[in-house]
Amino acid sequence: MIGFDTPIAELLPHTGAMVLLDRLLHFDEAGVTAELTVRGDGLLFGDAERVPAWAGIEYMAQTIGVYAGLKAKQAGEPIRLGFLLGTRRYLGNVDYLPVGARLTVEAAKILQEGQLGVFECRIRGDNIDISATLNVFQPDDLHE
Repeated sequence: MIGFDTPIAELLPHTGAMVLLDRLLHFDEAGVTAELTVRGDGLLFGDAERVPAWAGIEYMAQTIGVYAGLKAKQAGEPIRLGFLLGTRRYLGNVDYLPVGARLTVEAAKILQEGQLGVFECRIRGDNIDISATLNVFQPDDLHE
């Protein structure tokens, strides 16, 4: 059974510190919402006080990965690796994300045709509002 208490690490092909999301808030056919606390571990070129706002692209991509992971679990399939092809219209009202900030990341499916997908994403927090459209690709088999 897939529930909102399912650990994020079970839904992504990431391990350890590279799992940047903390928990699942919402999931349906139209999209997914996750939550995270900005970390000051330097993993995404930040420091103990702040992380560049462009790191939000990775937060968005992982949220889309959670969507794909949930869809795979529903179908009884394994979690597969996906790729970010590009980002359009990355708009934000901040240059940096403060360490410790609690953020909500939404990914709404605009288009999914076969292995290609387009998602409208948004990151929100206290005085933080970032949006972008992400194009993603998830191959059926990496070895073909």
